[in-house]
Amino acid sequence: MAIRDLIPWNRQENRLPVPASASGGRDDHPILSLHREVNRLFDEAFGLFGAPSLGSLAWPKVELGETDREIRVTAELPGLDQKDVDVTVEDGLLTLRGEKRSELDDKDRGYTERSYGRFERRIGLPKGIDRDNANATFRNGVLTVTLPKTEAANENVRRIPVDANAA
Repeated sequence: MAIRDLIPWNRQENRLPVPASASGGRDDHPILSLHREVNRLFDEAFGLFGAPSLGSLAWPKVELGETDREIRVTAELPGLDQKDVDVTVEDGLLTLRGEKRSELDDKDRGYTERSYGRFERRIGLPKGIDRDNANATFRNGVLTVTLPKTEAANENVRRIPVDANAA
């Protein structure tokens, strides 16, 4: 194990890059136990200052855009196909679900920094979304969901004038 493996900002999902063929009892190792505790302390300390936890940053990464007519959500899903992704809108939530499967057996892999498994990302939506006309496209590992707004959504917006001379 290298010293760089003990640095908390150099980790991914609180796991060290260890050979996949290592014995199943690796959780009992005292250095790994110390590493997990130090990571937990850093996460708690950053949480006190309002910063996101280093170990709990969500995947997939999304980008949100909004105009007067629609909300657009773009998610990066490298290594996935359209059939691996499920998109739903219900009760004011946009839900992105899927699963990224490993391409190799564990015995063929020395170590990996890639993540595999199921994911689910929920994004809260404002009132006035036209669910029936929503659409999603998937191209080159990028999912784009377009959610049109209804006329009622724009009626609830109130512009507030800003007066620079009042201060």
